[in-house]
Amino acid sequence: MSPSENLKEMGGLLHILKEMKWGEYSLLALYISVLSGVIVALQYDPATPLYSVSTLDFLVPFGAYFRSLHFYSSQLFFLFCICHLFGIFEQAQSYSRKQWIILTATLPVGLLILFTGYLLRADSTGFSAGMIAESILLDIPYIGKSINDLLFSITENGMKRVYVNHIIGFGILWGWLAWGHIRKFRVSFNHHTLLTVTILLFSLFVAAPLEPDHLGVTHISGPWFFLGLQELLRYLPPVVAGVLFPLTFLTALVFLQKRNKGYRYFFLFSLCWLFFYILLTGIEMSR
Repeated sequence: MSPSENLKEMGGLLHILKEMKWGEYSLLALYISVLSGVIVALQYDPATPLYSVSTLDFLVPFGAYFRSLHFYSSQLFFLFCICHLFGIFEQAQSYSRKQWIILTATLPVGLLILFTGYLLRADSTGFSAGMIAESILLDIPYIGKSINDLLFSITENGMKRVYVNHIIGFGILWGWLAWGHIRKFRVSFNHHTLLTVTILLFSLFVAAPLEPDHLGVTHISGPWFFLGLQELLRYLPPVVAGVLFPLTFLTALVFLQKRNKGYRYFFLFSLCWLFFYILLTGIEMSR
């Protein structure tokens, strides 16, 4: 196959990917996540997080299934949101700056919802990720403790603050940010039967992870989206690796509209940042 044919085929594939209904897929996954999350929340007690999750898995009828359903539908929701942002990138060039900033702000808030879900498991991955996040925030001069008290406060309050933010605070904030955009979509389970059945069946056969403490284990990997930062923390101070580095990407994302001066530089920076982060993630996964 000639280079021109390869480029044509790749262009056709990209066009198909852009035409897919990522926004509807993400909302469908969100609906399943919320419905299954209500069932999981009825059993969960933030005072005894790991015991609650273990009880849900081993003693509550269908508890393990609903936890898996909540876990995987939440992961898909976030991944579909990212795909949706890329899919509507050209269309979003006509958005006002305020609309674009609000839309891009849904990504870090969605990530916080996902991250606090990991923390609430309180297993080796969740506990370690929580301690790392809290340590990073406390290293921020002047305002670090206030931010930590608002978001996590794990050392002082266990999972209580995380629990409230996961099911109420971040959820309401994400809904407020996204409402002007998601109200354009009308999603029905009947129109996405294959995706719905796939999520339901996958959650039935693949259990959500739960990692009790392992004696003698010296290295614990965090959530998949946290691995790049975990690797970077080996080389840079916590504030630089855990705060400034992610903020550079979010700042570039805010200016990714062609009407902005320096758009090409922000676009190039975003690509380099993503490539570097994927590289860091790969290094951390190989450890």
